[in-house]
Amino acid sequence: MTSLLSEKRFSELIGTIYDCTLDPSRWDATLAEVKEVFDGESIILSLNDMRSDRLLIDRSVGWTPEWRERRDRHLTEIHARVSEWLAVAPSLDAPFIASRHLPSYDAGVSPYVKDVLAPLGIADVMHLFLMQTPTHVSELVIMHHERYGVATEREIELAALLLPHLRRAVTISRVLDAQAIEHRQLADALDALSCGVVLIDRRGAILHPNRAAERMFCNGGPLRNDRGVLRVRHPSAARELRAAILLAAEDETTIGATGLAVRLTASDEKPVFAHVLPMAGSDRRREMEPAAVAAIFIGAPADERAAAKALATTFELTQAETRFLAGFLSGKTLTEVAAHLDIAQTTAKTHLRNIFAKTGTCRQADLMRLAMQMLPPAR
Repeated sequence: MTSLLSEKRFSELIGTIYDCTLDPSRWDATLAEVKEVFDGESIILSLNDMRSDRLLIDRSVGWTPEWRERRDRHLTEIHARVSEWLAVAPSLDAPFIASRHLPSYDAGVSPYVKDVLAPLGIADVMHLFLMQTPTHVSELVIMHHERYGVATEREIELAALLLPHLRRAVTISRVLDAQAIEHRQLADALDALSCGVVLIDRRGAILHPNRAAERMFCNGGPLRNDRGVLRVRHPSAARELRAAILLAAEDETTIGATGLAVRLTASDEKPVFAHVLPMAGSDRRREMEPAAVAAIFIGAPADERAAAKALATTFELTQAETRFLAGFLSGKTLTEVAAHLDIAQTTAKTHLRNIFAKTGTCRQADLMRLAMQMLPPAR
């Protein structure tokens, strides 16, 4: 890039990214816009299965079917290099730049570079990691053509600024799992979700709770409707949500990771998480009715069997592990699940150990969080 991205242009780009959460059909155009901002030759938004070296999600711009097929033949090598970096990466909040972190990654030693990147004239590859477990990695990958050279400090800085916004949009897209929500049908569309959603103004006043959120209020959950104002029982969650709401109202470009995957419950309670989506940063979201500065998506899997099935499909759990997981997601202890399934505790421990290993988690709360993201809430 030859000049700094203006504040106005950066704000518009963030708005475009967040618009994708309510209209997934916009992702291809948004990816093309991000590619243009970085003078990229191509761009890929993917979910990688690192065990079987395959792409579970592959949305790309700038790749012909022929070159995509040729690239996919080298997924084993690509995943090996990514895994090497992730093993020593100090933080997933910093982009991974091939020219800097893999200096010996050239045509002389790499079949992928020789067969794909070199013929395409690719001089550098930038990875922005959105999610990582030991078995799965979600990322945005930007390819730089040799005519623009390798990634610059300025581009790396811009990528780091975009990363939390991309992560929020992808995370909420998975929670929402919505088709395009029409201009004046926001409330009706939200009422069709099984996760709770609350539309609020900058003061925290509730403009619209969907049906699932209303049930949460009535059942004495971590959120309540206090005479039309949203209240959060857990103090630290209340502070973070309030901060996210103010940032969403004033300037969504500064929200960063604030308000993403906020735990609403105490450590000894069944986990419930919330994600804050700014609603006032683009015409697409501002024009929706009722007008709101933020939408708070709340949810833990209401159907443990469906959540377990969703995880089993993605992480290739066995039937026995899936049955155990359904009980574990319901909040039962290992001993209680073993008794319910009439299996030995040693067997239950083996199932749990295998599930943790396959999903890249280590606690029941982490499994609940992952299940919430995997379970499509649309009824």
